[in-house]
Amino acid sequence: MTLTSHPEPVTGPDPVRAGRREWTALGVLMLPLLLVSMDVSVLYFAIPSISADLRPGATEQLWILDTYGFVLAGLLITMGALGDRVGRRKVLLGGAALFGVASVAAAYAQSSGALIGARALLGVAGAGLMPATLALIRVLFADPAQRAKAVTLWTSVMASGIALGPVVSGALVEHFWWGSVFLINLPAMGVLLVLGPLLLPESKGGGSAGRFDVLSAVLSLGALLPLIHGIKELAKDGWAALPAGGVVVGLLVGLVFVRRQARLAHPMVDLALLRNRAYGGSVLANLLAMAATVGFAVFLTQYLQSVLGQSPFEAALWSLVPTAGVLVAAPAAAGLAQKVDRAYVMGGGFLVAAGGFAWLAGIDHATPLWVVVVGSAVYAGGLVSAMTLANELALGAAPPERAGAAAAVLESGAELGGALGMAVLGSVGAAVYTGAMPASAPAAARETLGGALTSGPSVLDAARTAFVDAMGAVAVGAAVLMLGAAVLSLVLLRTARRG
Repeated sequence: MTLTSHPEPVTGPDPVRAGRREWTALGVLMLPLLLVSMDVSVLYFAIPSISADLRPGATEQLWILDTYGFVLAGLLITMGALGDRVGRRKVLLGGAALFGVASVAAAYAQSSGALIGARALLGVAGAGLMPATLALIRVLFADPAQRAKAVTLWTSVMASGIALGPVVSGALVEHFWWGSVFLINLPAMGVLLVLGPLLLPESKGGGSAGRFDVLSAVLSLGALLPLIHGIKELAKDGWAALPAGGVVVGLLVGLVFVRRQARLAHPMVDLALLRNRAYGGSVLANLLAMAATVGFAVFLTQYLQSVLGQSPFEAALWSLVPTAGVLVAAPAAAGLAQKVDRAYVMGGGFLVAAGGFAWLAGIDHATPLWVVVVGSAVYAGGLVSAMTLANELALGAAPPERAGAAAAVLESGAELGGALGMAVLGSVGAAVYTGAMPASAPAAARETLGGALTSGPSVLDAARTAFVDAMGAVAVGAAVLMLGAAVLSLVLLRTARRG
């Protein structure tokens, strides 16, 4: 017997506390969240096998890797708003069904084009799943203290999924064919499709959410897709007219989107909510956190493989170790925020992250691996603690009828922050690396560490030293971002109230 649609819970002085049924439902929600986040990075070890089998060109290979993330980011706001209007459980279950179908299509793709198309479908499905999981937490947990614990779990699972993706893909490709990295999605989606109707309440914004505005959906996609794609391409390959034009187009379309939201009676994105300190400040804090995380992670991955000489799978395993800091720090921060103004706890988390980055700024070519791992655990624990509180504060500040769109904007901000981190911190690292390389080195070696791997021992040693210097500069940049996020938390979020 399934649950029928019911009014949103009203949070009063004594909100109804969730019981075993709600916590079990949360466990079911974590399954798709884990897999959706894993799919961002799950192809890292499968791509060599895919290349040998399907023989994609260089451009096709990039699209195989990137299509999922681009489509996911571009459709988050649309899917969040759709859930508010037609029902979040409907969108969640529809996304789960599509995710399963697309996973089978990807696993048995016979051409590069077919795999790219399947990855795009996975992005569409993922965009339906992610905002719905966070929005349903707003419905399931009316009690703020319980909601804080649920959001802590949500954020921890999200971060763990991205870290687990390469490890899972490496283990599967070692024993099975590359399609197995997609087929692991099926059991979890099956569980969600069976238990979701039994455990998850249907919820939507009702008449206050208004009709779904198709033009706003098109504009949001037209703004986010070229903007995020352009920033990432500029970060990877440097200045080029096409991605720079994409950024300009995305910004212009985004301006049109914002102007339309200001005129609509029932906008897809509530601009008044963004002006709310609790919500808007949390979105901005999350954006800065993701900028530091992604911008530094690119360098840390190369450091483990190209400087320390680890295999990709070994590097992925070491990259999992810092999640131990997350699993300890995030619940501790959530508990502390029940007794202390969360702005101070968030600020403290960002300061801890800044300390971790500062620790890593001092490493050199001879630094033991344990020093790098400890520093990474410190910054990861501080970052995710602050992000958890930002997510929970933003979700509580949003009206229940707009929970889907609010979750989607929060996640879109994180995606944009990751792209900006790659661009800004990547540019800093590239400039330091190039400046530290001897002028006599080959041009390819002066541009990237990868270009130096085929050079002689002396050039390679100089490149590794220059790369460590570049990573230190990036760590300093990330620490500065975290100091800024700490100040922002104290200025904007002090005494801010959640729902």
